[in-house]
Amino acid sequence: MNAVAIAPQAQSAPRTAVVLLGTGVVGRALLTLLGTPAARSLRLVGAANSKRQHVLAEGVAPADVAQHLARGREGRDNAPLLAALDAAGADRKVVIDATACATEASRHAEWLAAGYHVVTANKALAGGHLSGWRALQQATSTGSVYGDAATVGAGLPVLSTLRRLRHCGDSLLTLEGVFSGSLSWLFNQYDGSRPFSALLRDARRLGFTEPDPRSDLSGEDVARKLLIIARNAGFALGSDEVEVESLVPEALRGVDTATFLGRLEELDEPLRARHAQAAANGKVLRYLARLNQRGRARVGLVEVGPDHPAARLSGTDNQFALTTTRYHATPLVIQGPGAGPEITAQALLGDVLAL
Repeated sequence: MNAVAIAPQAQSAPRTAVVLLGTGVVGRALLTLLGTPAARSLRLVGAANSKRQHVLAEGVAPADVAQHLARGREGRDNAPLLAALDAAGADRKVVIDATACATEASRHAEWLAAGYHVVTANKALAGGHLSGWRALQQATSTGSVYGDAATVGAGLPVLSTLRRLRHCGDSLLTLEGVFSGSLSWLFNQYDGSRPFSALLRDARRLGFTEPDPRSDLSGEDVARKLLIIARNAGFALGSDEVEVESLVPEALRGVDTATFLGRLEELDEPLRARHAQAAANGKVLRYLARLNQRGRARVGLVEVGPDHPAARLSGTDNQFALTTTRYHATPLVIQGPGAGPEITAQALLGDVLAL
C-alpha cells in the first residue's frame, strides 16, 4: 500500500526545482540541508562544480551528488542544467549559485530575465560594477526574484531589514560596521602578544579565511558587501567610489599563493606598529566599513575606543550599525556570526523557501 502511495509522488511535478552551482564548503552544507524535511518541497535536478556536473530532471538525491560528480564525465555546460529545470515541470525554477565565480555571477541577470529565480552567495555582480547592479534591477522588474541574503553577513537579516525600513518610508543616513568574519576574528584576537602572521595561520587552519587569505586581507570582499548594502539603500555607488585599505604589503600582492603563505611574517611589523599606536591611545584596531550621508564609502583599519560597539565583538561576529531617519538618536544594530558554511547555506535555503 505504501509503495503505491509513494511511487506517484516521486513522479509528480515538484513545487520548486533547483540546480546547485558550487559544491565547495557552502555547497556541501546546502546539500546536507536539501536532504532534510525542511526541503521536502524542493527537487534538486542538477548540481555542478567547476569541472563537472550531474543532471537528472527526475531528481538527484543530495547525498549522492559528491559520488556522481566524482565518477561523472559530463563537462560543465549550464544549458543542460537549465533544461532540467524546465523539464521538471515545477511552479518555480531556481538557480542556486554557491560559487565565488565572477563568470557565473555575470549570468545572473540573464537567468532572471529568462524567468528563473536566482538565489546566491556570490557577490561578484551585485557588489561589482554599477552596470551589473542596474542589470539586476532591470531583470527582476519582470517578476523573477533575486535571493541575496547570503551575500552579506552570512545570512544575518541585514538586507531584509534595510528593505523593510525603506518600504516603510525610512532612509539610511549612515552605516558602520565589521562586515568580515575572518577580519573580525583576527582583530578580536590580536592583542600584541602573538605575531599577526601566527593568528592568520590559525584563522586559515580553522577555515575562517579563504585558502588564499589575501581575498580577506585585501578588503575587496568587505567593499563588495558595503556596495551591496549601499545600493539597496538607494546610493548609486560605483565600485571605484569605495576607498579600500589593503592589509597586504605591495610586495606580496602579485606573488602566487604558496609564496605569499611562506612570507606571512612580512605582515607583522606594519601591524605591530599600528597596534602599538592604538594601544598608546587607549584604543584597539578594527577593520571597519563606513558610509556617510554624502555617499562617501571607506573600508579599512580604524582605531576605536573601548566604548565603541566594534570593540566588544567576539569570535567571527559581524556588526552592522544602521543610522536612519527614524533610528537616529541610536542606530539599529544587527550583530551575529558572520562566517560559517552552515549559516550561509541556511540563508540560501531560506531564500529558496521564501519564493
